[in-house]
Amino acid sequence: MSRLQQLFERKQKNVLNVYCTAGYPALDSTLNVIQSLEAHGADLIELGMPYSDPLADGPVIQASSTLALANGMSLAVLLEQLKGLRSQTNIPVVLMGYMNPIMQYGFEKFCSEAAQVGVDGLILPDLPEYEFENHYGPVIQRYGLDFIFLVTPETSTERIRKLDRLSSGFLYAVSSSATTGHAQDFNQVSAYLQRLQSLQLKNPVLVGFGIKDKGSFAAACEYANGAIIGTAYIQALEGQTSVDEATSRFLAGVLQ
Repeated sequence: MSRLQQLFERKQKNVLNVYCTAGYPALDSTLNVIQSLEAHGADLIELGMPYSDPLADGPVIQASSTLALANGMSLAVLLEQLKGLRSQTNIPVVLMGYMNPIMQYGFEKFCSEAAQVGVDGLILPDLPEYEFENHYGPVIQRYGLDFIFLVTPETSTERIRKLDRLSSGFLYAVSSSATTGHAQDFNQVSAYLQRLQSLQLKNPVLVGFGIKDKGSFAAACEYANGAIIGTAYIQALEGQTSVDEATSRFLAGVLQ
């Protein structure tokens, strides 16, 4: 059973997935951030691979990616850093990023090395389902990695069911068609999440975009298995001298 399967077997509600950018706030912060998130109550980590032209990211995460790239972060550096991942932590880690740098690195080489260092899955928003089914999915599966597709309030029921069938690990329910970091009215979002719940999908559902604190986390979790916080955590790390203190303070505000 994969680490993601174990997580959702153990915990069906209020699963907290926290997004962080590899190489932010400093090049060597990555493992420190992961350890701090695990120690202070996160259930799952979505580790962003910095890219110069991110489609789904709002200005805060874009700025963190720009800084991480300036710090010297790259796929090669990240995979080297993650060689120490499983000697220090057992929390599931999913890599989120875009196809262009992975294609330049070599898609199969990337999947192989990600699996070797203990990465659990991938989120690649610009990988079309056709390309996944016919080219890349078999490679991803060959290395035992989960793959998470995104759905939105505009996604048809037929397409939701197909993306759920193709996904493993969990299904990422984008709360709106905006980029990350925008505030959401969860009274409106709840109808969409209830619709997803009524479909009795095979994968757990985690809600992302607009979750930033205890109230929005609780609202997102009402009709889903959990939620994803990204922008608010990146902001919490900005300008802080101690990653661990900033992480402890931020997660306490969400979970307590």
